[in-house]
Parts: sequence; C-alpha cells; structure tokens
Amino acid sequence: MDDKKIVELYFERSEAAINHTEEKYGKYLRCISYGILGSHEDAEECLNDTLHAAWSSIPPKSPENLGTYLGRIIRNLSLNRYAAQNTKKRRNDNDVIFEEAAEFIPDPASSFSLADELVLRDAVNSFLYSLPEVTRNIFLRRYWYFSNISEIARDYGMSAANVKVTLHRTRKKFKKHLEKEGIII
Repeated sequence: MDDKKIVELYFERSEAAINHTEEKYGKYLRCISYGILGSHEDAEECLNDTLHAAWSSIPPKSPENLGTYLGRIIRNLSLNRYAAQNTKKRRNDNDVIFEEAAEFIPDPASSFSLADELVLRDAVNSFLYSLPEVTRNIFLRRYWYFSNISEIARDYGMSAANVKVTLHRTRKKFKKHLEKEGIII
C-alpha cells in the first residue's frame, strides 16, 4: 500500500493504518532503533512507541514522506532511551559516534528559531546531495543509522581504515560547508 493511502487511513482513524505502517516500515524502523540501542527488545518497544506517536500526530499532521517522518520519530525516541539508559554507565560504541558528530553538529544550547532550523536542514541536504553516492551512504550509515565501522566496511567492501578516513574527511568537509552557510558550530 502506498504512503498516501496509509496516511488517509490515519485520517479515517482506521486501525488498519497501524498494521499497514508496520508491514511496510517495521523492518526499516527496527533497524534504526537497533543501531542506536543494540537491543532487539528496546527496538521493539521504540517501534511500538513510534506507531503510537504516529497515531497521535496524524492527523493533524499529514507527512509528505511517511518513511522519513516515522524514521525521525523512532530515531528521536531511541536516542532518548539511549540517553536515559546510559547516563551513568561506561562508554560504549555510540559514545564514539556522538564524539565524532560533535565536530559538525551545532551547539544544542544555542537557541534555534524555525527559520534557523530550515536553513540548517537545507544546508545539510545540499551537502549530502553534493557527495558521491557511496560517501553519502557511508556518512548516513554512521551518523543517522549508528552503524559501526566494521558493518559499513563489510557492506561496502572496504577496509575499516578506509571507512574511518572517508568519515573523517567528510566530517571536515561538512563542517566547512556549514560554516560557509553561516551556521556556527
């Protein structure tokens, strides 16, 4: 079933919307959550929370791209759960990803208006589309899906060292791109 029809089911308050959403996007959403949390049980709980959040927010929202909308919800829920679970625990692989990303993520303490968020979104999108496809996919796998270096290397037939170098260079380019767009890191 296509996204438009699924969103229509949400607007009709039909429970079939949930079933079709899970059927179409369940594996994708579990993958995002598992990449962050490293637990199938926690990923399943985040999936259920995501489906509940979609049910609660559609309507009034009518997402243009349902997969992206749901991906953002589950990613945020998973990151919140990760933060709650790891407040006083030892360092793990995701902590390394957060440290890497700190090189190019704007300071969350700075106040962002909606206009600032739109400028940031456009800058991120223009940067990503300027990258060669493999580089873009490696960057997204690491910083959106929280894939580890060895998984990325295996999936792209590269050495782990080559993936690290690609990520390092891309982070530097991204930081320069954001600064050129007037976004302060």
